[in-house]
Amino acid sequence: MADLFGVFHFLRPLWLLTLVPLALIWWRIRWQKTRDDPLSEGIAPHLARALTVGLHEGRKVYPIDGVALTLGLLVLAAAGPTWSRVANPLLAQTAPLAVVLKITPSMKNIDVPPTRLKRASFKILDLIERRAGAQTALIAYSGSAHRVTPLTEDPNILKSYLSGLAPDMMPVSGDRADQALELAKVELEGSETPGAILFVLDDLSPGNVNALNASAANRPPVIFFVVGAAAGQLPQIERIENSTVVNFSPDDTDLNRIERAVLSAYREALLEDVRQDWEDKGWILAWAALLLFLPWFRRGWTMRLTLATWLLTSQNTPAQAQDWRDWFLTRDQQGQIAMQNKDFSRATDLFQDPAQRAFALLRAGRYEETAEAYGFIETAAAANGEGVALLRNREYRAGVRAFEKALERDPDHTAAAANLEVARAIVDYVENAQLASDTGEETGIGADEIVYDNESGQGDDMLVEQDAPDGPAQGLSTEDWMRAVDTQVGDFLATRFLLENSRRSE
Repeated sequence: MADLFGVFHFLRPLWLLTLVPLALIWWRIRWQKTRDDPLSEGIAPHLARALTVGLHEGRKVYPIDGVALTLGLLVLAAAGPTWSRVANPLLAQTAPLAVVLKITPSMKNIDVPPTRLKRASFKILDLIERRAGAQTALIAYSGSAHRVTPLTEDPNILKSYLSGLAPDMMPVSGDRADQALELAKVELEGSETPGAILFVLDDLSPGNVNALNASAANRPPVIFFVVGAAAGQLPQIERIENSTVVNFSPDDTDLNRIERAVLSAYREALLEDVRQDWEDKGWILAWAALLLFLPWFRRGWTMRLTLATWLLTSQNTPAQAQDWRDWFLTRDQQGQIAMQNKDFSRATDLFQDPAQRAFALLRAGRYEETAEAYGFIETAAAANGEGVALLRNREYRAGVRAFEKALERDPDHTAAAANLEVARAIVDYVENAQLASDTGEETGIGADEIVYDNESGQGDDMLVEQDAPDGPAQGLSTEDWMRAVDTQVGDFLATRFLLENSRRSE
């Protein structure tokens, strides 16, 4: 973790010069308060001392001390203290994570019921649910390493492919964690947000230590999540630099540690991103100054007590609490806070800006409403967002038309151009694949859900699980191709891993 004091500084340091005259004024006034007052003239000294109240009490705190402290805090707040950078609102607020899962026969051991692999999969799924809105990639390895899914925010993709992983599908046996590390690094390089790598394993071959340490200086932080009897007994992992070890626990203690490690890696990497502005933390000192300012009022305690009682009791009803927030924040600002807290459904009710509300609907998974909301906005970005929503709703041809509309409005819209190219390729792929395969309807197998999207007349009705990346300004990623696979997940992965390993051997 980066040293906090190493990055702490002031954005407007010239304000600190104000502390010098402030200190002089405070010292002057306090010196006058602390010295003995002159005895009244015309009164005997011993009588004057007896009649003077509090002469020898030796008061230590004066009102001027509170005034000086309050003004000092305000000056420090104006100077703009900071020790962190502002996260880019267009990027994920949580660091992307590349999950590297070991798929070997040892992971079938039942010392952690039902098996190490199953228990590790359950933990990964729990972690994905907790990281809602953050991008996660999945990589499997044994004697060779293979990318299972690219970075995606859709947990359903990861669930389907994670459930199909088994040791017998890996083309080569062994422990090549070094190859898995390289794949994870390549995956995270495609993200603008700094991330981390999570190794989920039961053991690590000592031969991997040197390879992992060779790139420790220029690779993302690595977290080792150890599942099985060897938890806490792998000294070779302790020798790996820029890494954190988390042992399996039956409760959520391990997941909490993993989340903290990923967030710490994101914040540390953000400090080195010179493209982001420093975050002004002066508001913290301003609130402290406000609390010190309150005791200055000596009258009206009854009125203040009534106000405090009303504020406390007003929290009992959501409507009154919301009205109280309206005093300080606009509805769009409240919606942005809800988005940062990943409360997308509430954000859709708060946003008044049409574009922000449409984006919140997209994040909430209400794709039909998203497409309708974007349809009322006459911009290229809105048409692109409409296309993304239509693809997520499995309306592929309508999505293609939306991307074409976006390019008509702005021919230079790169995201829409990329989306249109991939969307057309997906439509061609699934229609051509349908020509060469049986849907199962003739034999009575059928499907859980039938989606009619066959304008070109090729093949029969199609069932394709299709999604799109988050946000109206992004191009579709490789994950779209993986959603278009209409076959058993395990067979598909085994075949793909075998082909990849064959190409590497050539």
